[in-house]
Amino acid sequence: MKLLLAEDDPMLGESIEKGLRRAGFVVDWVRDGRAAELALADGCHDLLLLDLGLPRLDGLTLLKRLRQGEDAIPVLIITARDAIEDRVTGLNLGADDYLTKPFDLNELIARVHALLRRRRGSPQALLRLGALQLDPIAREVCLDGRPLHLSAREYSLLYALMEKPGAVLSVAQLENRLYGWGEEVQSNAVEVHLHHLRRKLGPGWIRNVRGVGYKLTPPA
Repeated sequence: MKLLLAEDDPMLGESIEKGLRRAGFVVDWVRDGRAAELALADGCHDLLLLDLGLPRLDGLTLLKRLRQGEDAIPVLIITARDAIEDRVTGLNLGADDYLTKPFDLNELIARVHALLRRRRGSPQALLRLGALQLDPIAREVCLDGRPLHLSAREYSLLYALMEKPGAVLSVAQLENRLYGWGEEVQSNAVEVHLHHLRRKLGPGWIRNVRGVGYKLTPPA
């Protein structure tokens, strides 16, 4: 899953970014509201972590613009503003959750998982497709009840394919899900990870739709 972190405090932003990456998320980090607005325009992020006291464009104004533009991306406000009026304003403007600083990183990660489950329309954390099961909280994958040992990229790739089973994702879409800004991406990186993932899943799971992309389906 790819998250956008909008936080202008360098120490806090770095700590949150590292913690989310360790939890298996791909994270892009911006330091002001205008940069966040520009980043969200390409539609490749699954959730926005939004500080309210951002320079150039404050968090509440950005949130208001997103919802007026019918952008439904889940928004988790992270802020030092703990007054009831601030919470009510943020939630009424369209935020999905509100967490006040200082907070425990584990709670932040749990709230992110909860919002992503809500976005999928499922109350359960587990993703299932046939005999394949992925637990995004424990970061464990099982096939026919047996654990699969995947690299971080292979796990992220499988997560992207399992989120919308049967949907065809292009190489560019998969690349966006696997890599954050500033990460070097080789021209055939996605295909290499798909090759390794195919070997671990076995034949028939990952199908190539010629000229379009790849999809995940249970073998016939």
